[in-house]
Amino acid sequence: MTPTLVRQHLSHTGATPRMDPSARARDWSEIQERMLVPLYEAVYERLEVGPGTRLLGLGCGSGLALLMAASRGAAVAGVESDCPERLTLARQRLLPETEAWGTRARGDVRLVDGSPRDAAGAETLAYTLVTAFEPIGCLAGDSEGLGEALAAIAPLAERGAPVVLAGWGPPERCATSSVLRVATKLADPLRGTGSWRPALRDDLEEVAQRAGLRPDGSGRVACPFGYADVDSAVRGLLSTGLFDAAIRATDQVQVDKELAEALHPHQRQDGTVWMPNVFRYLIARVP
Repeated sequence: MTPTLVRQHLSHTGATPRMDPSARARDWSEIQERMLVPLYEAVYERLEVGPGTRLLGLGCGSGLALLMAASRGAAVAGVESDCPERLTLARQRLLPETEAWGTRARGDVRLVDGSPRDAAGAETLAYTLVTAFEPIGCLAGDSEGLGEALAAIAPLAERGAPVVLAGWGPPERCATSSVLRVATKLADPLRGTGSWRPALRDDLEEVAQRAGLRPDGSGRVACPFGYADVDSAVRGLLSTGLFDAAIRATDQVQVDKELAEALHPHQRQDGTVWMPNVFRYLIARVP
């Protein structure tokens, strides 16, 4: 499935709208998250996700991947500890009948702000699938926290259960790489943890091995980024957090300006922005 261009979004108002956590989370949910739908679909199809699947999503964000799995009949649990604003949106999607602070509405959906262990209640059966769809290998040090979470899932998952990791494909196959280089350029001299870097061939395998998981297959999926206009593209890309170090090193206005300029080569005659990309996923197994 190829993602359609996102609809036109009105700009947020206020002095620092794009740094507002709630506005940033909405931009992720409404603009950027859907760009990874082909990745979610490819993984779910390959692993035959459906009734009987008990899925744990690490870094579940605003819950689109979980929603897609639930629509296939899977029981889903999500953990999101880095962005409570995204988790609030996930609860609105998957648990619309609960209070915002609630952790569950029915037996097949559970969302928590915490660790993987927090998502497993006393009555929870072992998970048959674990996913970590937030792409790694793009920020220096972006897999450090993930490794700890993966190491903690062994007691919660069935033996041999697949664990799916996702990452950016080769820079030469990702048109967005040229835009992301703006983040590195502007982040100097703060370049280090949190700054963009090109994805490396064995990023996913190294994370899996450090967590004690056994690699067992991989794949590549085309995930083009399509936006209604440059403003929507800027907002969507900023919502990923990949430009946060650049904003700290310079300022919001400078990052917005240079990001918009980097997007112009990808703008089509009708004003839309289109960037072909390839993402990679790794299937590893719980020992």
